[in-house]
Amino acid sequence: MGDKETSKDKAAGKYWIGFDLGGTKMMATLYDAKFTPIGRARKKTRPHEGLERGMERIVKTIHEALQEAKVDAQGLAGIGIGTPGPLDLDRGVILATPNLGWKNVNLKGTLEKTFGCPAVVLNDVDAGVYGEFRFGAGRGARCVVGIFPGTGIGGGCVYEGKIIRGRTNSVLEIGHMQVMPQGPLCGCGRRGCLEAVSSRLAISTAAAAAAYRGEAPTLLANVGMDLSNIGSNALAASVQGGDKAVEKIIRLAAQWYGVAAGNIVNLLGPDVIVLGGGLVAAMPKLIRDEVEKAARDRVMPSFADIYQIVVAELGDDANSLGAAAWAHTLITESWTE
Repeated sequence: MGDKETSKDKAAGKYWIGFDLGGTKMMATLYDAKFTPIGRARKKTRPHEGLERGMERIVKTIHEALQEAKVDAQGLAGIGIGTPGPLDLDRGVILATPNLGWKNVNLKGTLEKTFGCPAVVLNDVDAGVYGEFRFGAGRGARCVVGIFPGTGIGGGCVYEGKIIRGRTNSVLEIGHMQVMPQGPLCGCGRRGCLEAVSSRLAISTAAAAAAYRGEAPTLLANVGMDLSNIGSNALAASVQGGDKAVEKIIRLAAQWYGVAAGNIVNLLGPDVIVLGGGLVAAMPKLIRDEVEKAARDRVMPSFADIYQIVVAELGDDANSLGAAAWAHTLITESWTE
């Protein structure tokens, strides 16, 4: 046995920060060794203030989470931060974030220097999927795939406990699977991507057109035709209010998610596909039912019973919890090397 300290011994009594960095908000959550949240702080991201101020806000948010729990930074075992945009995962560098306007940000280096503990940077959707795998709708699964429709469409996969990734970058860009050759132009510059035909932005655009044509009176009365006001809750209220045109738009979008889900089953054989994000949370049954039907029509007959499609359970906590847990996994593994 000896006196060698194990990774479990090192982690005992230590604390972990999970950080969710988004285009509009950022949130830091402090977890104890059992991943119970004991401190939390959130702020608006304010990307217009620039990179330097943005980094200051990240650091301040973490300090405030520590202060709420009355924990000193020296008690931190590690930090996990989920962020959008292309990343260099090994170096912990944000290569670019279109929604923030940041480029070549050494996030890992800054956090490690500031807080004196290891830091792990990962894709925000990967963090959310890992959170659902460890603590939510994907618990106990061998392979979990996440499809998270929002302004874009995020995807991630946890396979046998590990996040699938490329050599240096995050992968599973489900939103950029081509589902409609020569379809609508996508933000990535190609045509017919899943994101171009069925993201929440694409749905909102089509719903605004329906309101303009007089086909969505509830939506028009509630929020008008301004895209910035047609979010997930407004779309759900429109459907509940009887706007059949909007319901049809959402059902069609969900069917495209099902096309992607069916293809993913044939490719990876996941036992669980998790649907998450604000749009799904606002209309879980409607979207899940359509995804299930469309996926069933596309999977190979021998794969028909190997998977289930479920709705995410963790809500806004998925990304921060997953980021902290993934940091714990990588950091404690390094302790045993």
